[in-house]
Amino acid sequence: MTTNLPIRFDDLTVNFDDRFQLDHINWQIEPQQHWVITGANGAGKSALAAVLAGAGDTVSGKLEGVPARVGLVSFEAQAELIEAERKKDDADIMDVISEGTPVHEILFKDCADPDLAKELAEKFNLTQLLDRSFRKLSTGESRKVMLICALASKPDLLVLDEPFDGLDADSLAMLQAHLQTLIKTVPMVMVLNRFDEFPEFITHIAYVDHGQLQLQVSRDDTTAFEELYKLLHIKTTDLTVPAADPDTAIPALNPDDPLVRLRNLTIQYDNKKIIDNLNWTIEPNQHWQLSGPNGSGKTGLLSIITGDHPQCYVNDIFVFGFKRGSGESIWQIKQFIGYVSTALQWEYKGTTGLRNVILSGFHDSNGLYTRCTDRQKAIANEWLELLGMSDRGDEIFGKLSYGDQRLLLIARAMVKHPPLLILDEPCLGLDDMNRQMVLALIEKICASTGISVIYVNHHPEDKIKGIGNYISLV
Repeated sequence: MTTNLPIRFDDLTVNFDDRFQLDHINWQIEPQQHWVITGANGAGKSALAAVLAGAGDTVSGKLEGVPARVGLVSFEAQAELIEAERKKDDADIMDVISEGTPVHEILFKDCADPDLAKELAEKFNLTQLLDRSFRKLSTGESRKVMLICALASKPDLLVLDEPFDGLDADSLAMLQAHLQTLIKTVPMVMVLNRFDEFPEFITHIAYVDHGQLQLQVSRDDTTAFEELYKLLHIKTTDLTVPAADPDTAIPALNPDDPLVRLRNLTIQYDNKKIIDNLNWTIEPNQHWQLSGPNGSGKTGLLSIITGDHPQCYVNDIFVFGFKRGSGESIWQIKQFIGYVSTALQWEYKGTTGLRNVILSGFHDSNGLYTRCTDRQKAIANEWLELLGMSDRGDEIFGKLSYGDQRLLLIARAMVKHPPLLILDEPCLGLDDMNRQMVLALIEKICASTGISVIYVNHHPEDKIKGIGNYISLV
């Protein structure tokens, strides 16, 4: 390898804005080693990886040997870039709306290896999007841009926090193949929640818990590796979904009507058709799995159903008893829907307490602005107990780990038992234990009456018992 390894953590304690602290980390990354950092949600996995990229304030101890050029990919870095683009709107004056930074500028400005960036853009199918504003990309497409920037920076160390999440199957295979070509020259440290995603070249696993590096396991140590696998595959049994609030009045729907009926749906941008003449009907108590590569229109299709897409009114759309464009309000539509997505997670107010995040699901609000009943508060407490957060109800949502935030938003979506529950990559960013809990919860919801599920997912192995209908976009 070309770096000055080993990298040494010597009794290192690092503080992250008083939100989290890594305590007394002792760790050494040797030449020819590639590490995965794993652990439960909120354990400190992402924080430990971020230290290698210069994040956090050292309280005590030493960190030595980190090379100058570190290629970083993480949800936090991705969210920061998206937020920076959004702030450009706030700076607009005289009603001139900024188009935002084009993709090609983000990829090639100050790029150390433009030829590689161009090659990866082609392999990731981003070439046709180079002139598009970064803010207009889908979650998966923006993730690909972050990956290309890191890989084309000629890094001496790659730090990849959940690099495979949000990628379609072809992009995932391409990325794994490219990383395989780097193993002799570039050391890698990955944060991964899923054991089935560990690349073959990974040599060691670091297990983090409560801000401490508890275990360091060589992959060649079969016994230790299997024990760690069991630790992270704990499944919660006998889960009970908290009941709905009988006093929360979601209007009754006509049982003879479909929940959703789309006829010859077309979505297009800049004269390019993303979806062309799609017909889809979702009946009550019917469950669907929606799949397709990045940029195939999954998010656009969901926003048509939720009423957030501007092309709702130029299509033949029937949802929850309303023909779109007949004078209905968007809130009349949204009252029938529970929704979870990465975009919602980025937009949700970070100062809201955990209990209030769940309670806001009764009112479809981003934050809680309405007085809740004692019964609703009791239901929220039942969800907190189910998620293992019964003593954390007053903590701040923005201080949670990415995975814990996702769990709270899933509870928020489920709390009112909506006729339609839309789960857009619900397991994104979750460790194995919480992932299994979420999948079990979704199975129970699918088995219950009165709720239909649309489950969007890139991982074919994450199938849900009870979902027997499939739609794939190309």
